[in-house]
Amino acid sequence: MELSSRGAKMGGLSGIRSIMEDIALAASGTSGGTWVNLSPGNPAAIEEVTGTWRRLQEESLARRFAESSGRYGPSRGSDQLVDTIVRYFNRRYGWDITAENVLVGAGCQMLAFMATCVFTGPYPDGDRRLVLPSVPDYTGYQGLSMDEGGIVGVAPGVELLDDRLFRYTFDLEAVRRQPSMGMMLVSSPGNPTGRSIRADALAGLMEIAEERDVPLFLDHAYGDPFPGVAQTSVDPPLHPHVINCFTLSKAGVPGERLGFAIGPREAIDAMLSFTANSHLHAPQLIQATAQRAIASGALDRLTTEVIRPYYRNKRLVAEKLLHELLPDTVDWRLHATEGGMFCWLWIDHDWFDDLVLYEALKRKKVFVVPGRHFFVPPFDTPFLAEHATRCVRLSLSPDEPVIAEGIRRLATALEEMRGAH
Repeated sequence: MELSSRGAKMGGLSGIRSIMEDIALAASGTSGGTWVNLSPGNPAAIEEVTGTWRRLQEESLARRFAESSGRYGPSRGSDQLVDTIVRYFNRRYGWDITAENVLVGAGCQMLAFMATCVFTGPYPDGDRRLVLPSVPDYTGYQGLSMDEGGIVGVAPGVELLDDRLFRYTFDLEAVRRQPSMGMMLVSSPGNPTGRSIRADALAGLMEIAEERDVPLFLDHAYGDPFPGVAQTSVDPPLHPHVINCFTLSKAGVPGERLGFAIGPREAIDAMLSFTANSHLHAPQLIQATAQRAIASGALDRLTTEVIRPYYRNKRLVAEKLLHELLPDTVDWRLHATEGGMFCWLWIDHDWFDDLVLYEALKRKKVFVVPGRHFFVPPFDTPFLAEHATRCVRLSLSPDEPVIAEGIRRLATALEEMRGAH
């Protein structure tokens, strides 16, 4: 059967599909040997976190199974969860939202997909694109548009820092120059970099959103209020051109695929209709569990007392290992410590290629993610075209001995690549 142009676009091999297949291969046990898996975005299985979610899920199963799983529910989300979200955000941030500003969905990625479908694509005056204001950004974003060429990534500025660190910055004028824009989308803290958006950059993007009369979709999957792994952050903004998206994935339950969007009523209403037309509503038993986690304060406690300190310590350990184990003869830099659950490495040599390293590490039973998956071709600057092939992402979710062994094998692979040239 012949695929449509949209079918060919959505059915093709993507960076996110490659990552998921690596995860499946490492978990299957059919490839022989033990894999050192520094690839996935799974959060770490922290005993206190998983134990708390298990208890909350068991309570919901015992008390609300028939109500949650035995019947259809509202497309906006369960009344109890939506009301809890409204109360929580109004109290925490001093907002004045109502249920009309909230939509519960099957994770941030699905909510971003719905928003992309609603705000980008064909318009009477021509096609409008999804704009990523600073790449690299989450590889899953590249599959959000069903139209070929429907997504554009803007090259960042690069700030070199001491101690082999660097930081990406937003080039707001380059964002402003984009000729076709239906929506902007950015993660903060960023995946893969851990970059946290700063107040001045956020204000600049909101100003552009107002000028172009488009939404700015902010993906807080790693940010505040949960899981809160950013070391520096700004509060989520309540703004007529901003759709904030939050998820429970990085707070311990990625397999349940639950998130929610908060934004202007008109935007949320359009996404609500999309939900009803496509899949009726998000799974309801996990909604009942999420409601208990938020209302009881359990989720806030896990965030501040367990998850945030855990990843801060893991990052410090990984940074120390990189300095100790990577060759001094290799010009490598690490994106500055700002948050997130990854290390983003830049290997600045003509002989380095991310896919060559990826294959070399697979032969050593190590999975990482090639950097090019987080950029959007065609590249708008020569620097970006080169830079996209010189980066790699390492996950901080595995246990420390696994991270250490992965970095050791990475160091060996880099020495071998350098020696071959």
